[in-house]
Amino acid sequence: MSFGGVSEAGGRLAMLAERVGARLVERGETVAVAESSAGGLIAAALLAVPGASRFFLGGAVVYTVNAREGLLGISAEDMMGLRSSSEPYAQLLAARVQARLGASWGLAETGAAGPSGNRYGDPAGHSCMAVAGPRSSVATLRTGDADRAANMQVFAAAALEQLAAALDG
Repeated sequence: MSFGGVSEAGGRLAMLAERVGARLVERGETVAVAESSAGGLIAAALLAVPGASRFFLGGAVVYTVNAREGLLGISAEDMMGLRSSSEPYAQLLAARVQARLGASWGLAETGAAGPSGNRYGDPAGHSCMAVAGPRSSVATLRTGDADRAANMQVFAAAALEQLAAALDG
């Protein structure tokens, strides 16, 4: 499997997705995904796993305010004191997608893939990821790279690694 023409990264995504999928099936649990800068790669990796319908409830690419409001029902009021591309926002995304889809786990990613940073001052290669569920966690990653496609791959893999760690926890 190759995502974005980066076969090594695509192979890593496939391996992580298979690991996560197997653990979710083993546990009888499900996941829902809200991603931004990963652009759907997290969901695509999970859906590429045979039998994904046993553990994957759905996902959303929450790339704009309209998507945030329309897909996850996150209002301007919900965003008071928050900004995109931050750990608290990633936590909100993960919790909201988990609740809206009735999943055991919510997984979220938000950041700046590149080639430039975002309007909040975060550089290209900045991403925040969160897991909501029986074990919740949040993390920030900075690749130091402006390569958009490569960052998207790294963000997706890091989010899946974070979920795998929560599942193994």
